[in-house]
Amino acid sequence: MPTSPNTRACATTGSPTTSGPTAEEPGDGNGAAARGEPSAPAPLFTPPELTSRLWAPAAARLLAKLLGEFAYEEIIEPLARPATANGEAPDHYTLPLDDGTPLTFTARRGAYGSWRVDPHSVEHAGQPFRDPLRFLVLARRLLAIDGATLGHLVHELNATLVADTRIDGTALTAAELADLDYADLEGHQTGHPWLIFNKGRIGLSATDATRWAPESRTPSPLPWIAVSTTLATYRGVPSLSSPARLYGSELDPATRDGFASVLRSRGLDPDTYLYLPVHPWQWDEVILPLYAAEIAAGAIVPLPTDGDGRLPQQSIRTFLNTTRPDRHTVKLPLSILNTLVWRGLPTERTLAAPAVTAWMRGLYESDAFLRDECGVILLGEVASVTVTHPLYDHLPEVPYQYKELLGAIWREPLPARLAPGERARTLASLLHTDPDGRTFTAELVERSGLPAEVWLRRLFAALLPPLLRFLYRYGTVFSPHGENAVVVFDERDVPVRLAIKDFVDDVNISARPLPEHEGMPQEVRVTLLTEEPSFLTQFIHSGLFVGVFRFLAPLCQEQLDVPERTFWSLVRAEILRHQARFPELKDRFDTFDLLTPRIARLCLNRNRLHLDGYRDRADRPHAAVHGTVPNPLALRADGADGT
Repeated sequence: MPTSPNTRACATTGSPTTSGPTAEEPGDGNGAAARGEPSAPAPLFTPPELTSRLWAPAAARLLAKLLGEFAYEEIIEPLARPATANGEAPDHYTLPLDDGTPLTFTARRGAYGSWRVDPHSVEHAGQPFRDPLRFLVLARRLLAIDGATLGHLVHELNATLVADTRIDGTALTAAELADLDYADLEGHQTGHPWLIFNKGRIGLSATDATRWAPESRTPSPLPWIAVSTTLATYRGVPSLSSPARLYGSELDPATRDGFASVLRSRGLDPDTYLYLPVHPWQWDEVILPLYAAEIAAGAIVPLPTDGDGRLPQQSIRTFLNTTRPDRHTVKLPLSILNTLVWRGLPTERTLAAPAVTAWMRGLYESDAFLRDECGVILLGEVASVTVTHPLYDHLPEVPYQYKELLGAIWREPLPARLAPGERARTLASLLHTDPDGRTFTAELVERSGLPAEVWLRRLFAALLPPLLRFLYRYGTVFSPHGENAVVVFDERDVPVRLAIKDFVDDVNISARPLPEHEGMPQEVRVTLLTEEPSFLTQFIHSGLFVGVFRFLAPLCQEQLDVPERTFWSLVRAEILRHQARFPELKDRFDTFDLLTPRIARLCLNRNRLHLDGYRDRADRPHAAVHGTVPNPLALRADGADGT
C-alpha cells in the first residue's frame, strides 16, 4: 500500500507514528538531499479500481439513489405518466430539467412515500443517462442550490464514487460475506443508504482514504500521545475509576514502561500525564499545528504505538482492536466533514460518556425484561480522556469543529459479550447487495432454513422489544440506525438479540419529566439531548424504520417473496405484541405514539442542500424537517394498514 504523504510528514515532525530516519532523508547524511541533488519524485498515486468498468455502474447506482432520495425529501417532484387505458398504476416518471428537456425513469413507490428508481431506466432527451455529477449541473436551478454548495457537493459526490468503485472492485459474494466475522464485514459495507454523499470525507486525500477508510480493510497500529493533566481529564465507569485501571487492561506492561521512559527522558513526571491513542491524520493535520505551543512546552508528548492492529469501522473514526479483540474499541476525533457533521469529539460529551453509560447500565441491570428476556447488549463507553484547547474551548462563537479536536473514548468490545455460537453483524449489512444482485439478507434467510416471514419475525422480535422498553418505560431512545444497531445471530444465522452502541452521541430523553428520570445524575441530564414525546419517537421511525426498514422491505419483496405490506404488518404486530405484554404502560403508548397516521419527514440531504450547506457554525446541525409522510404502521379507520 502506498505511504500516505501525511504520514511521511508526521514522521519528519516528531510524530509518534515512526521513529528514526525516513526514506526521504537518509540518516547517514550521504543521500541525494545531503549532496544537494534532486531526489526522484514519488510516483503519483491512483486507486487501482478507478476504471471505467467500475465507474459507470457505480455512477448509475448513485444517480438512481439521488433521484429517489431527492424525490422522497421533495427536493424534486417528478411527474407520473398518466394511467393507461386499462387503469394500470403508472411507474414511469418525468422530471423537467433547467433547460426544459425531460429526464425520465421508472420507479416503484414504497412506504413513507419512498421511491426506488431503476438505475437502468434513466434517460435524458431519449438517451441513456447515468451521470449524477452531470445531473447536478443540468438541474442546479431546479435543486435551488447556490454556487458554493454546488461546488462542494460535486467534490463530495466524486469522493463517494471513488470509494464506491473501490468497494465494487473488491466485492465478495453474499455467501462469502456471510462467513466473515464482525470486524471484517464492516469493510465491505457501502455506507449510509439515505444520504447521497455518504463517503465524501472532506479533508482526506485520495491516499489518506486508501489507508484509513473502512474499505481499506487493513489493520494499522495507532500511535499514542501523553497529555499533561493541566489539559487532559480522565473519566471512567466505577470499574475503571482510575486511569491505571484502564491502562492496565489496554496496554502491556512493557508498553506502559516505555511510555513512562519517554516522559522521564524529557524530565517529565509520568504521574502527571494521561495516555491516549491518536489518529495519525489528525496529528498531522490538526493537532500539530493547533497545539503547537503545548507540544513545544512538553504538555503534549508523542509516544510510540502500542503495537496493536486497529481496523476502522464504518464511522471511520472508531477502531476495533484486531490483535487483541478483548481490548476496547476506541473512538477518536477526526476533523473531516462526512455525511452531515465534522467527525470530532465534543468536549462535554466526551467527558460525560462514562456517566451516561453508568446510568444506562443501571436501567438495564434493574430491569428483568431487558436483562433476562431480551438479553440486549449495551456496548458502553466506559472511559474517556478529554483534552481541552487553551483558546478554542473558551470561544463559544467559533465553528464547532474547533471544539472537538483531541480526546478518546473507550467502548466495550463486542466479542467478549457473545455467547458460544453467536455472531454479530451490523443492521446495515442486511441491506447489502453483492455483485450478482443477491442480498445479504436472502443469504442469511437461506442458511437459517426458516421461511422468510418467520425469519423476519425473529428479526423484529430481536430488535424491537428492547428499543420499545427503553422508550415506553424510561422515556429514552437510542438512534438505532444501521451502524449503531448490531444484530446478534445464533449458529443457524437466526436473529436472536440486539447489541446497541454510541450512547453519548445518540441517546435522547423525553423533555416531559418522568418518574424514571428522577435519579438521573446531573452530568447525564445536562448532556443528553431532550425532545418532546411527540418527536422522541422520530429516533425509532427515522433511525430504524425510515433509515433501514424502508430499504429492507423492497429487498424482501424482490428476493424473499414477502410483500411490503406483509413486511410492515409484521413490524406493527411486534409493537402491538409488546404493548399487550405491558398493559400497565398504556398511557406511555399514547404519549410515545409510534402508530400515529403520519409522521414528520426528516430530511438529511435537504439539510446539506438547503439548510446548512457547507458553512461553518457554532453548533452541530440537525436533520431538516419538511412536511409529513404516511406511517405504514398506522391502521386506517377502515382497518387497513397505512401502506
